[in-house]
Order: sequence, then C-alpha cells, then structure tokens
Amino acid sequence: MKMYIVGAGPGDPDLITVKGLKLLQEADVVFYTDSLVSEALVAKANPEAEVIKSSGMALEEMIEVIASRIKAGKKLVRLHTGDPAMYGATMEQIALLKREGISCEIIPGVSSVFAAAAAVGAELTIPDLTQTLILTRAEGRTPVPERERLSELAKHHCTIALFLSATLTKKVAKELLAAGWSEDTPVAVVQRASWPDELIVRTTIANMDSDMQKNGIRSHAMILAGWALSPDIHEKDEYRSKLYDKTFTHGFRKGVQA
Repeated sequence: MKMYIVGAGPGDPDLITVKGLKLLQEADVVFYTDSLVSEALVAKANPEAEVIKSSGMALEEMIEVIASRIKAGKKLVRLHTGDPAMYGATMEQIALLKREGISCEIIPGVSSVFAAAAAVGAELTIPDLTQTLILTRAEGRTPVPERERLSELAKHHCTIALFLSATLTKKVAKELLAAGWSEDTPVAVVQRASWPDELIVRTTIANMDSDMQKNGIRSHAMILAGWALSPDIHEKDEYRSKLYDKTFTHGFRKGVQA
C-alpha cells in the first residue's frame, strides 16, 4: 500500500512535473490543501477521482481519511504546494502512515523560490559574487535552532531566500543589518509567484518593510535578498562565468590561448 506525495509546483498548473501530472490523472483520490494548491491544477485530475480538501483538517484526521482510502484499494495522490521537501510537513504524515502499513513515494515539484527567481529574471548564484543560496525563514511562532538564526546565517553574505516571513520583515531587516549587510542591499519580493495575480516588489533592506506594507503583502510571498538580486547585475562584465569563456578548457571544449 502506498500514498503518492506530489509536488504541485508554485501555482501555475503547467509547472507540475510530467510524472506528477500522470499520477494525478491516474488517481482514484486526490487529497490537497485547497488554500495553497491551484484549483486549475486539481481540475486536471482524473474526472472520476474523489477530491478531498484538507485545509480544515488536523493531522490525525488527515491520516484517518488517507489510510481509509488506501486500505480500500484506492490510488491516492497527496498534492503539496511547491516542492514537498521545503516546509511541507511531510515527515509527520509519513511517520503516521508507516504505522498503518502504508509507504510513501515523493515526486518533487518546482519550489516557489525558483518560480520567484524566474519571475524577477534572477540567477541566484553569480560567479565571483556569490556561489551559495540559503533557504530559510525568519523566526516567528515556530522557533528556529539557535545556530540557524537569520543573523548567524546572514554572516555568509550570500543570497538568501526567505519562506514564510512576509509578516516578519522588520525582524528580517534588523537581523540582516546585524550581520553586516548594507541598507541598500537589493531585495526582490514575489507574492504568489507564477499565479495570475503575481506581484513583484523590488526594494532594499532599508525599504523592504514599508514597501511590502504599501503593497499589502502579508502572506504567500518569497523574499530574495542579496546582491545577486541587483536589477543591473547582468550588465556587469566582472561577473562572467568561466563555463563559456573562450579561454576556458573543459571536457567538451578546448579553450584558446588568451
């Protein structure tokens, strides 16, 4: 017996993987969080499938519903927003289903962090500027480990992507500045990346909180921060990849002498 956990992608129903869509079209039961997953994607499911919304359910109720369907011989797909590996609360589901004798197969999806980067036309790892991307969130009602506080992570001065932090922008700015970031460090905020009502706000650490308030952004937003988010970074010749440099030799091309 098996449940399929499928990454639904960030919002655009076409951003599900081919494998994920195939499973969705084969499913007898589609179980999804209706507050996060696109209804347009659910509409692509097997028209004969039972569709169950989970946003109002607690964990134990969800497991009871899932287990009952799978034990009845149904093929069940659990749609998770973005990629299930990022703040997906999948492990607790898998642990309880395992007690019921049910295994899980996870199908990855497009994370909102990459949909947001695409929306602003950003490469998050720029040669000679930053080669590291930190995926994290600000500490709110759910704590983070002491060694993973934003003020500590930000000391690396690389690109940072913040999930679940739209209501904590004052705290975010304070911690980034405490780590030595300058007030004019570029920030790109993308609300509902890839959805029809996607909203992009380009700002700086100093103006992030006020600009987000002006635009009414309080949820469903990805915050990308760092100099890789500078709107004109692609115009700067000093940040060019070695990969396509004519003097750079690799296994498929012999570089010319400079």
